[in-house]
Amino acid sequence: MKRNVIAGLLVVCAAVCACAAEEQAKKEPAPLPYYREIAQKVSRVLPSSHLLQHPLDDVISQKAWTNLITSFDFDHSFFLQSDLDAFSRMTFQLDDDVKAGKSDFAYEVYRVFRTRIEERYVFVTNQLAKPFTFTENESYTWKRKNAPWPKDRAEQDELWRKRIKNEMLAQLIAKELDAINATNKPADKAAATNKTDAAGSGTNGTAKASPPPPTPQESIAKRYKQYLIVIQDMDEEAIFQRYLSAIATAYDPHSDYMSPRRKEDFDIDMNLMLCGIGAQLRSEDGMAKIMEIIPGGPADRDKRPVRLEKGDKIIGVGQGDAEIEDILHWPLDKAVRKIRGKKGSKVVLNVIPATDPSGTTTKLVDLVRDEVKLEEQAATGHVARVTLENGKKRAFGVVRLPTFYGTMDKRPNQPGFRSATVDVLKRIASFNSEEVEGLVLDLRNNGGGSLREAITLVGLFVRSGPAVQVREQRQIGVLQVPNISPAMAFRKPMVVLINRASASASEIVAGALQDYGRAIVIGDTSSHGKGTVQSVMSLGDEKFGSIKVTTASFYRITGSSTQLKGVHSDIVIPSSLDGLDIGEDKLPGALPWTEVEQALYVPVGTPAKFLPKLKERSAERLANNPRYAKHCRTARHLKELSERTEVPLEYEARRKLMQAENEMRKMEEEEEGGKSKTPSDEDDVVLIEALNILSDWVTESGGGDIPIETEGDLRTRMMRIFGQDGE
Repeated sequence: MKRNVIAGLLVVCAAVCACAAEEQAKKEPAPLPYYREIAQKVSRVLPSSHLLQHPLDDVISQKAWTNLITSFDFDHSFFLQSDLDAFSRMTFQLDDDVKAGKSDFAYEVYRVFRTRIEERYVFVTNQLAKPFTFTENESYTWKRKNAPWPKDRAEQDELWRKRIKNEMLAQLIAKELDAINATNKPADKAAATNKTDAAGSGTNGTAKASPPPPTPQESIAKRYKQYLIVIQDMDEEAIFQRYLSAIATAYDPHSDYMSPRRKEDFDIDMNLMLCGIGAQLRSEDGMAKIMEIIPGGPADRDKRPVRLEKGDKIIGVGQGDAEIEDILHWPLDKAVRKIRGKKGSKVVLNVIPATDPSGTTTKLVDLVRDEVKLEEQAATGHVARVTLENGKKRAFGVVRLPTFYGTMDKRPNQPGFRSATVDVLKRIASFNSEEVEGLVLDLRNNGGGSLREAITLVGLFVRSGPAVQVREQRQIGVLQVPNISPAMAFRKPMVVLINRASASASEIVAGALQDYGRAIVIGDTSSHGKGTVQSVMSLGDEKFGSIKVTTASFYRITGSSTQLKGVHSDIVIPSSLDGLDIGEDKLPGALPWTEVEQALYVPVGTPAKFLPKLKERSAERLANNPRYAKHCRTARHLKELSERTEVPLEYEARRKLMQAENEMRKMEEEEEGGKSKTPSDEDDVVLIEALNILSDWVTESGGGDIPIETEGDLRTRMMRIFGQDGE
């Protein structure tokens, strides 16, 4: 019976390829006449507007050539070395082609890639028609970004034999483990069926007949057939988009070309898309990778153990109760259209977890689409208490700021005005009646936002002086803390929490408060490391699209850039993100770290002299904290997973590996909120220890206020005051 099914797949394969060939003969994608003008405009705007002012030359051409080839074949599996040899004639020619308005090479690469996809599809279906054995002691290297392309067809066939065997084995073992779990925990399964989360998603518990699940062979064949169709359906605009994006990203990973379709579909924020599920996505390895969970959105409000996380990769989308459609290798704009939808409608996502980048396991997450409400992104605050050795309690304020939001077209007294700084100030003011002795400013997972808000927020804790330096093409500017009030809003000791997802404006604030000696920074080894600014520029006619160019970079008041290095924690308490491939330094072609002259500023505190004692006490506490031991085990486990490049293809070895992964995942889910839909401070190991460190600091330093006289404002008259005119 199985052989009949596979034989049918072969017939379908031949039919699909034949029909596709006939269709391609009718209309082969080719550059449209006006693409010439677009390419020429890009060739002028990029080098003249980019921060580095680098000419469009052979250096850029070589990078663009690599970008274009890998945009089609990211894991070096489809092209042959002979293809690369043929393409190599254009390695140093793309700069000249773009200047001349030519884009023919992109369409040549596309046609060769399409042919290789068709060949691989035939190979896959032939492999699926054969019996598989899983007794051989061999492994599959799934991480191939830096691997050489197959030197010939025989080497490519061997690579793909292992690839398909790996997919078959993963599905077979996953099916076996799911059956065991369903048998062992029927009550849990029934409870989960009727569960609805805080975001309003979840199954309704209504039983209905469903078709039998597809066999592993059918699932794999369907996936590659779908990929074949997606590639064959690429139109002129999609290919041209890849071409000019390859040119733009040769300057740095945040510069990009946006075709009219992309400009329409995307709400640009550092080249990421805000979707109806409340997530920012980037195309990576042929999948829609979640770069940020937007505060206040459906994904953020979902507190179930199994939920979307930063770093997850979406490979399937289902509408309501309909069958899930594979979106693997889809263009990101097409995938986004599937994920977005009408407010109140349900979407079901098939996801490869960030905790298992090898893709051996997946999870299903259902969400109800909704708008991301600014109110739910606003600053929140509460009072936390730490019990001292003598039994007394010490109160601290905790402010969580998910993003640096701010209304740009209204003044403070106008209706509808919103400001992250104003909201934080309100939270601080509410702490006065509680007699708090310190403050925790939580900037974890804060991806940035308004530069103005970042600078004014620094002014709540530092009376005067520079907040950040900004380097543009021809000048370096020093942006000052606004000298609006003679007093600071908060003068007691404070801690700033960061992680690898704290970026841009978060790094400005954390870096400034650390440099002034105003706060101790606690969290991951370093923050994200994004120290650049992008500007979106129209190319004229609407059909020409736009270009996003890196036009400036940030520097701390010490002169050190936040680019790549980010802000380093004074006391490291790693999160699960610390060991993952997250951060500016993981992006190909990221701009280098640089430095400028130090700005003139006067430190207001000396927490460094207390750090050795604070670290010692923290280490003693954490060494005896079983919850922290679990936390560290999870972080180590995720780091090991991200570093693993191979998986075994022998059945028992792979089964043990996947079983261990499932058990670890279960522990992680329980640790991260399985007992409660709304995790409290008691579940936050990093926050708890930060409060203890802050308490130790208050004890060691005496906890006095920062004297206003030490604020270094003797230079204020010489400095340009940022925000004085209400901007």
